[in-house]
Amino acid sequence: MSDPRPYAGKDPSSFGFEFIHYHKDEQRATITFNRPEVYNAVNLGVLTEMSIALKDASWDDHIAVLVLTGAGERAFCTGADLNEQQAFLERPRDYWKWMGEFIEVHERLRNLGKPTLARLNGIVVGGGNEFNLSCDLAVAADDIYIRQVGTSHGSVALAGATQFLPLIVGDRRAREILLLNEEIPAQKALEWGLVNWVVPRSELDDKVDEIVDKLVAKFPEKTRYTKQQLNFWRDLSWHLTIGHGRDWLAIHNTSPETHEGVHAFLEKRAPDYAEIRRRWAEDESPEWLDGYPPVKTGHSGQQTQNNESGGK
Repeated sequence: MSDPRPYAGKDPSSFGFEFIHYHKDEQRATITFNRPEVYNAVNLGVLTEMSIALKDASWDDHIAVLVLTGAGERAFCTGADLNEQQAFLERPRDYWKWMGEFIEVHERLRNLGKPTLARLNGIVVGGGNEFNLSCDLAVAADDIYIRQVGTSHGSVALAGATQFLPLIVGDRRAREILLLNEEIPAQKALEWGLVNWVVPRSELDDKVDEIVDKLVAKFPEKTRYTKQQLNFWRDLSWHLTIGHGRDWLAIHNTSPETHEGVHAFLEKRAPDYAEIRRRWAEDESPEWLDGYPPVKTGHSGQQTQNNESGGK
């Protein structure tokens, strides 16, 4: 017999999630990044499970609010798992596929049709801040910090940060955050508008409960359309840039900068920025990992350097 109402939520335990916790309590759904051993870094398993959970929360008419948080007290989310990202240095075409999953989760999160609240229980780094930005509201413990790391770690924060930070904190502050990659303590994050509330860690859950109760006490249809209207500028900037960004990151995943950034992280050392800049300054083919540009084959079958004949 077919399900009499297929467009409805399910029991969270029926999904058997491993990389996230998914819980429903009366009118609240909570998704928790569940990889505390790696500071709740995001891998394919997290993205796959989040997409399923977000769809379920969107369809469940019992649910009025979604809370997004991280397991433990050290981290909310620290973005992409660089151990997994190492494999994409060899197969950037697979990064393009991974990025598609990342984009889909953010689309579902921002277009849930219900208000979303980021519960920032620990550090918020890189793509973790993009999850924060994709939520409607955010409450933070007073001992956390927020930080973007793209230009320090060999990537570009174009899955939300470059699009949304100018809208949220203003152009100058967005450039400071994205170009300097410095830690932003919770109180400064509050002053800049990166979060809505900062409370002592011991009061974090009480504040979340308070905000959820206020959001529940609103009309659901009117809330949904208000959110849709508020999304206009984010949707515009996102859809004009994210497809190009996905391709650019995949293509440049083999660049020396990405290679150095990933390996420096895995080797627990600072990236060698000076060597990359030296190769730029001395024209040592900084675009190519081994320092040699590709060669082309002439009509005679002999290989010749690309720049041998001059011009393009």
